[in-house]
Amino acid sequence: MENTKTVLVLGATGGIGGEMVRQLLTAGWQVRALTRGETPSPRRDNIEWLRGDALSRTDVLAAAKGCAVIVHAVNPPGYRNWGQLVLPMLDNTIAAATAEGATIVLPGTVYNFGPDAFPVLAEDAPQRPLTRKGAIRVELEARLERASTHGARVLIVRAGDFFGPRAGNNWFSQGLVKPGQSVRKVLYPGAPGVGHQWSYLPDVARTMVQLLALRATLPAFARFHMAGHWDHDGRQMTGAIARVVEQATGTAPAIRRFPWWLVALASPFVATLREMREMRYLWQAPLSMDNARLLAVLGQEPHTPLDEAVRATLEGMGNLHKAAGKKNAPGLPAR
Repeated sequence: MENTKTVLVLGATGGIGGEMVRQLLTAGWQVRALTRGETPSPRRDNIEWLRGDALSRTDVLAAAKGCAVIVHAVNPPGYRNWGQLVLPMLDNTIAAATAEGATIVLPGTVYNFGPDAFPVLAEDAPQRPLTRKGAIRVELEARLERASTHGARVLIVRAGDFFGPRAGNNWFSQGLVKPGQSVRKVLYPGAPGVGHQWSYLPDVARTMVQLLALRATLPAFARFHMAGHWDHDGRQMTGAIARVVEQATGTAPAIRRFPWWLVALASPFVATLREMREMRYLWQAPLSMDNARLLAVLGQEPHTPLDEAVRATLEGMGNLHKAAGKKNAPGLPAR
């Protein structure tokens, strides 16, 4: 029975999961977090750390006992065997939410959609993906919709490419710039003049938490799209990075095209690069999201100004510190 303000976060050490933990604590939630490794030493972070694995239904059922909400922000360790493991992990979350009458929160992606749904996505846009990963995402949301008719509730928030101080694996930190290095150049993956949508991770988490406060008034299966930061010509994000870096260092970085040709050459030998190449279509056509449904519920969307968000991101990644001059081993950015 949903009668507490206790939430279980799966994936609490990841980008979106970690940001959800911070925002939920600020909003007064009692937070539990499931971790595969050793539980952190006792500390004053007000998090109840539990030892367990999201691949174990027993562990998830036990951790979710008495929880009103389960944040499903977890991925297989190192993203290995993603296609084989992501659905069983979700099924464990669904089983726990059904048992507790809890609300499942899922960070959505645009992988579900093919170009036939572009250039502006509404929540009810047809989901006809081009890729294997997109097809799995469609099945994932279909299972959640079925679960919403069997005692669980579902909240999906879809946003653009993440960036933020602790965002983890994303295009910003693995494509545009390199963590821990001085920013001497920015590699942009998009086609010239093609719009792209970005989402600042703290804004995404804040939006989810605000919607959770209203979950009793939402449909059992609720989906919302965020507008985030719309880069209408592919130059707004790189321009913001250049401004912030120049303000901090006195030197503006060069803006360069991302080396897709190199990805094409290496992708037959590297699985990560094959996946990057598979998703290139998302950089070749404008794609934005209609947030009218979100505005109708919240009144406004949490929105940090772009330069402020980029500055916090670069500071969090160690790009603006004196120690940022260290060079990492060369290599292609991973997704």
